[in-house]
Amino acid sequence: MNDNLPARRGRKSEISRGQILDAAARMLRRQGYGNTTLRAIADVAGIQAGSIYYHFASKDEIMDAVLERGVAAVYEAVHDQLAALPVGTDHLKRIETAVIAHLEALLSHGDYTSASIRTYGEVPAAFQQKAQPLREAYVTLWQELLGAAQRDGAIRADLDTSLLRTLLLGSLNWCVEWYDPSQRPVREVAAQAVDVLFRGVVPAYVPPSLKE
Repeated sequence: MNDNLPARRGRKSEISRGQILDAAARMLRRQGYGNTTLRAIADVAGIQAGSIYYHFASKDEIMDAVLERGVAAVYEAVHDQLAALPVGTDHLKRIETAVIAHLEALLSHGDYTSASIRTYGEVPAAFQQKAQPLREAYVTLWQELLGAAQRDGAIRADLDTSLLRTLLLGSLNWCVEWYDPSQRPVREVAAQAVDVLFRGVVPAYVPPSLKE
């Protein structure tokens, strides 16, 4: 009798589940919720359609798992990286750390995070409501981060940090559509994003009298 058989079966089961989720995330990213079917997911995963029911009861259960993984990957990465910073780290450094963590998680889980961003408005309301607490927690994390910077004068007092957050995260999330890791590292993109957003693109003004 092979004592390793149960463990092997368990590993095979996890691999199959992972294959299904990877295939579903890939299809959701490319085709959206309405055009993603169980049969198509099975074809992409390289398994029989009936095998899906060993792991998931329905297409919506798969969608739920994909969306949750996409949101959780980014939230946990940013939360953990901020928590690891030394006490007293300056605000722009904290924001840059959050931007780097957001981008690294976003791009390393590209299909999942992109699927979550793209299909959130398409999935049934019940799934939106289930994902909402984690999404709201992530919004709160960024509002507190930007709010603390504004209170200490690192961000202009007249700016609406809610709008700033929306603009920042919107631009970062779009990176999944164009980022090419062969061109430049994630950290370089993140550093420039923070530099442009918080320091602008116009060279520092030098009075004509000082140019001579």
